[in-house]
Amino acid sequence: MLAITGTPAIAKEGGVSVMTDRAKVFRIDKPADTVIVGNPSIADVTMHDRFTVVVTGKLFGTTNLVILDKDAEPIIDEVITVMPNETDLVTVHRNGARFSMSCSPICEPTLRVGDNKDTFDLTEQQASKRNEMAEALAGAGN
Repeated sequence: MLAITGTPAIAKEGGVSVMTDRAKVFRIDKPADTVIVGNPSIADVTMHDRFTVVVTGKLFGTTNLVILDKDAEPIIDEVITVMPNETDLVTVHRNGARFSMSCSPICEPTLRVGDNKDTFDLTEQQASKRNEMAEALAGAGN
């Protein structure tokens, strides 16, 4: 039933695989009318146009993707698997707590589900504040 074509993210047997915080793009054979994601906290799916699908991994796990045409017939009914991004990732275990660092090449704290709560919360607050400041500066330039 898979109707995915193109080169960037051809779904293999078993559905579409994407890493957290990464996006894959693929095309479908018929124009989409309705897009349904089983668990949007695991993956985000947007339509660039009616034939181009963008899947972004948000949280590792599995969910499903159903895309229907204008007659409510399925074009795609596939599993999406979101895998943790292990590239340049260093995980530190200290006194029963886990901390994750993204090292490419300098190590900086990164958000990863399962890390120590206090460290995760602090990193999330700092990242959110940084993003707010960047968005404010970008808006000031318009």
